[in-house]
This record gives sequence, structure tokens and C-alpha cells, in this order.
Amino acid sequence: MNKMEKLRKSIEEKSMVKIIAGIDNFDMENVKKVICAADMAGANAIDISAKPEIITLAQELTDLVIFVSSINPDELAMAVKMGADAVEIGNYDALYKKGLRVNVQDVLNITKRTRELIGNETFLCVTVPGHLDISEQIEVAKQLETMGVDMIQSEGASVANVENTGARGLLEKANVSIANTIELTRNIDIPVMTASGITPTTAPMAFAAGASAVGVGSCINKLSSTIEMAGTARAIVEAGRKAEIREEAIA
Repeated sequence: MNKMEKLRKSIEEKSMVKIIAGIDNFDMENVKKVICAADMAGANAIDISAKPEIITLAQELTDLVIFVSSINPDELAMAVKMGADAVEIGNYDALYKKGLRVNVQDVLNITKRTRELIGNETFLCVTVPGHLDISEQIEVAKQLETMGVDMIQSEGASVANVENTGARGLLEKANVSIANTIELTRNIDIPVMTASGITPTTAPMAFAAGASAVGVGSCINKLSSTIEMAGTARAIVEAGRKAEIREEAIA
């Protein structure tokens, strides 16, 4: 079983964990730590920016599935030519920080062009903008499904109302992403990955909400050492394994 077959199996088992270095993270040393931590923790995939030198670094460091994220179809096509295993449209956090928003037509146009450039064989995940009304999110997700997208990624931390610190704050930050996951999984047949605000505290909630995967970024890539990153990533991988056991028990 090759690594993409293993990835698809983890998705079917609703236990996939993707560690996100960051769509706008071009710090080679930090990316290296994140990749090594994901590898040490037994994650299923690593998600990196669409920079040739970072793609090469990831290929040298790990045998995990390599996702490359961008909102630029040409960059995603470049990543596939370089050997990326999967591509992702999003995350949009880098745009949100600049005060920009992605609308429904933007997402559909980027997806259409990306498929034209990379073909139908490469695994394609598309983030549904969390700032959209949930009815719009469902509609765009349905259209993406008809376009042959392999997976939808939910988000919501950018619009979450976080008023507390500690565990309550973590729950508040992840609340929108998880709620969006529930709605999306009810309305489409392709897998949903919950991302944006996910931590070891909230990852079990995402899987319980119906997510086939979680994408985890800032709670790991903001840490200072590889050991700290690996410990946090391992806690999330363990949440995925427990979710897999629950799925087997239900089956």
C-alpha cells in the first residue's frame, strides 16, 4: 500500500491528521521543525506553502503525504510537477490577515482552473470560506463535489467570537469550524476535513462531529522546538486513532 492509498484509508476510517506548516510560512527552519514533528508524531500528511525550495525540503525530510496549499492555480500546477502528492486551495488565513475575503465565485473559478492544469488524478482539497453564510457554504461545497474535488476543508476561526482564555477560549475558537463541519457532512458525500482553531482539546470534537480528517496548524507551528511540536501533534494523532476505534466499533 503506497502513501496515497494509506491516506485514503485513513480518510475512510475518519482518522486522518494533517499538520499545517502554513500557506504563508516561508521560514525554512520553522517549516523543517514542523515537518520533522509531524513525522515523529505519526501524522498522515504535512501541508506546506507553494515555494519550490520548501517543497524540495519536505521531499528530503519526510515520506508523509505532502499537501501544497495556495490560491494560485499556477503555483499548484508547479507543485504537482515537482512531485507534490496533493494540493489544496486555501487556507485563506493569509488573506484574512490583509483584510481580504474570498467569495463563492472566486473559489469555483480557482478550482476549475486548478483542475484544468493538474488533471483529475491529483488529490485536490478545497477550503470553503468560513466567513460565508452556512447556506452559501453548503451550496459551494455541492458545486465543488460535482467538479470532482476529493475533499472539502472547513474553517471558521477567523470569524469566531473568542472571549475567554484557556479551555473555554479553545472551544470558542474551534466552535465555528466544527459547526460548519456538521452542516457540510450532512449535505455532501465527499469527506470533510476540519481545520482552523483545532487543537488537542478540540480535535476529538471535530472527529465526533463527523470530520474524516483534521488539519492542525497554529497550535503546532507557533511552538519553539521540534519536541514541543511533536508532543502536540502526537496528542492530535491519538485523537484520530480513538476516532478510528469508535468507527470500527460502530461498524
